Amino acid sequence: MSGSELVGRHAETALLGRVLHHARKGSGGSSVLLRGEAGMGKTALLELAGTLARDSGFAVLRTVGAEAEAETAFGALHQLLHPLLERSTALSNPQREALESVLGLRSGPPAGGFLVGAASMALLAEAARVRPMLIVVDDLHWIDSSSAGVLAFLHRRIGELPLAFVTATRPGAAAAEGWPAPLAEIHALAPEDAGALLRSRHPGLAASTCDRVLSEAAGNPLALVELPAQLDGDVLRGLEPLPDRLPLGQRLERMFADRLEALSPDAAQVLLLAALGGGAYGAYPAGEVAEDVRERVEATGLARSGPSGRFVFRHPLVRSAVISRASEARRRQAHLALAARLPHDEPRRLVHEASAAAHPDEALAGRLERAGQRIAARGADAEGALLLDRAAILSSDPADRARRMTWAAVTAARGGRLAHTGRLVEEVRRGPVPEDIAPLLAYAVVYVDQSHRIDFESSFTLLPGALDALAVPGADSFGGLAEQVFFKLLLAATYTDDARAWQALDKHLDDVSPLARLCHRAWSDPARTAQGAADELTLLSQGLNEEQEAGAAWLLLWTATAVDVADSGLWRRFTGQHAYATQGSVAKARYYQDFLLGRWDAADDCLREAEASEGLGYHCNALLFRHHYAHFLAGRGDEEGLKRIEALIGPAARRARMRFVTDHLDHLRALAALAHGRYEEAYSRIAELTPPGVLPAGLPWFHLPFFDFVDAAVHTGRREEAQRHLEAGRAARMAGISAHHAFLLAAAEALAAPDDEAEERYREACAVPGAERWVFETARLRLAHGAWLRRHRRAGARDVLLEARQVFSGLGATPWEERCAAELRADGHQVGTRAEGREQLTGQETRIARLAATGLTNKDIGRQLQLSPRTVATHLYKIYPKLGITSRAALAQALREG
Repeated sequence: MSGSELVGRHAETALLGRVLHHARKGSGGSSVLLRGEAGMGKTALLELAGTLARDSGFAVLRTVGAEAEAETAFGALHQLLHPLLERSTALSNPQREALESVLGLRSGPPAGGFLVGAASMALLAEAARVRPMLIVVDDLHWIDSSSAGVLAFLHRRIGELPLAFVTATRPGAAAAEGWPAPLAEIHALAPEDAGALLRSRHPGLAASTCDRVLSEAAGNPLALVELPAQLDGDVLRGLEPLPDRLPLGQRLERMFADRLEALSPDAAQVLLLAALGGGAYGAYPAGEVAEDVRERVEATGLARSGPSGRFVFRHPLVRSAVISRASEARRRQAHLALAARLPHDEPRRLVHEASAAAHPDEALAGRLERAGQRIAARGADAEGALLLDRAAILSSDPADRARRMTWAAVTAARGGRLAHTGRLVEEVRRGPVPEDIAPLLAYAVVYVDQSHRIDFESSFTLLPGALDALAVPGADSFGGLAEQVFFKLLLAATYTDDARAWQALDKHLDDVSPLARLCHRAWSDPARTAQGAADELTLLSQGLNEEQEAGAAWLLLWTATAVDVADSGLWRRFTGQHAYATQGSVAKARYYQDFLLGRWDAADDCLREAEASEGLGYHCNALLFRHHYAHFLAGRGDEEGLKRIEALIGPAARRARMRFVTDHLDHLRALAALAHGRYEEAYSRIAELTPPGVLPAGLPWFHLPFFDFVDAAVHTGRREEAQRHLEAGRAARMAGISAHHAFLLAAAEALAAPDDEAEERYREACAVPGAERWVFETARLRLAHGAWLRRHRRAGARDVLLEARQVFSGLGATPWEERCAAELRADGHQVGTRAEGREQLTGQETRIARLAATGLTNKDIGRQLQLSPRTVATHLYKIYPKLGITSRAALAQALREG
């Protein structure tokens, strides 16, 4: 790599140095995602990162995405970890077997996604004990989905390891959406830098030619380097004009094509084999090519023999040019030649054979179908779907074609390829649908409607019939489809409370597993049916083997959400499962738990997840992530932010009749009103959802506003209504549903207790097992307790109020913090003013506050201060209470006042 390839990349070079520095220290900021158009020099920067890392004592692991290998499950992971496999003896037997299974090094049952991620993490940790490590990922947009999921899993867990990630991708690549790394845009070179690069690589250019090349290249480094190399001497000297201007992509391919046309047929065939073989490193070994042919290939400058013994293309666009210039007949011949080099049922061989097929081929279609099912069972759903789709295309019988395409649609949906699912579903529905696959097609249609269109009507019209068909004795089970159909219908029922869904679910309770029945109990009418659900969930989840657990992931997560199971181990078990399609459900469950458990620095992550979901077409997930974000806003009393979120998600939720969201928003408005002491408004809103003494079946999360109802009722003098609600909670044996239900009932009992019982009730509520986990609600209980102690001139009020105030401050819940301060002042204690709070900002907090006040995003601030966006968010939520504000919008005014 010559220095001229990095002209004008001073900021990027410094950024890479900082990434490696942070990795060596084991601190945050040890990753970056480089994003830029083809030819912008991303690969050169990755090579620079590798050089800097090796010079600093790092080991460097590298993997390169390849369009031709995007269907090869775990192919990129194999390329990355292969140098470390000799260390696999340090892993536990299950981890080593899981890793070797997905990397094709041993046969055996499919490994769960989490186990693969955990094994990869353990392998890296073992290697990092010797020296720090740099992981380089080029062309992320072409990394196979299974590998991309594991890489994201690793990235989120590097923690304190001396490990850095440097990744590169192109704009608009779906695979990079939500990639957990700070983004660095690689733009075109500035005019002065472009001129310097051009002159360094082509010093003999005439001034007029130089100006024209600069204009044509428009700052693209690859064009600046490549375009003059294709011009003859007269053009270079300015004696002949440059060719007419062409669009950049076509121009570069035209340049490569000129060199390709000069190749002999055997040299051109070798390059085509390398290009179709996949990757920057082609699958066709250069060592097997005749020396004279290899020399002719290398003389063109288009490719060279790399250290791996395979051809390395000068740039990915060279590979594109090689393929696009070849005739269809030559491409088929090349695919057949590559297929012949691979084992009979190797998925890559099947892809090559399918690419070479000109007509339907039932035998090949059957082999593709079996291979697709095999790799989907290993957790590589996205890649399995592509093979099933190819099998459908090659099917000679229309019914088999529809059947395989429907399986491809379902598998693609599980693999996170929702847009692909939608296209396949539409294609299947255009022709006759075999009756025997109607339940499977119904599931695929509903998957798209629920997740992409936020429309639940097809759930009520198609899924009941699908359950009926699957329940017929001897009917095809489609690999346990009934459980998944049941879950999708239960999801629609929970979101909308539609009677048609509940009736169909009740009808088929005997046809599903105990876990599915438990999930139904937890959501259908929990005040009457969910007693003991949390304990039963623990027993059921412990009794599942890995294969059963993979199929039951959604049911487990949704049941856990119903009863607020705060078991972080449960979420970790599903991280990285089934090509990471399950990760949306994992993330939603996690953010809900983050709110309950006081991990409010994760609030902004909800919005990032929403944006990533939108990019992938999962619009319902995006709506729900924003709905979870609204919880944090309401807890902080940020009513303006709450209004903005409601305006964003309310119309779609109402259109879909998602009472789950619209009722929650009503409750969250009441919670925000409580934060600001507007008890009458809060009571009115909550009473519309759950009237005094009534725990409605249509409000499955009745326990969340339960404490708030009693709080508002007591403060508005409605003690009789509060007691009726408490009696309803006791009658429902609310404490037997989950630990959170038990705490909320005890806390509400304390708020409504008569004075002679209050102190004992407060002590009992705080003594509920695990009470300290519910951070926000426990702080509210302490605030109420401290206020009661102050009014009754009891000792200890100050300590209880100070403890509550500290928690609210950490959460950024400023209105609640101010209420603690008011109680402390009323008790005769001095409390810092807002101005005094401003003086408590650290230097770093002051810098962050000033940058945020200018409108910069957390990512922008992080780039300037070399911090991760999450660290910036954590600082901001410490800054807000110190300034006495609740939102970013108030920063500028608060700083001016200071």
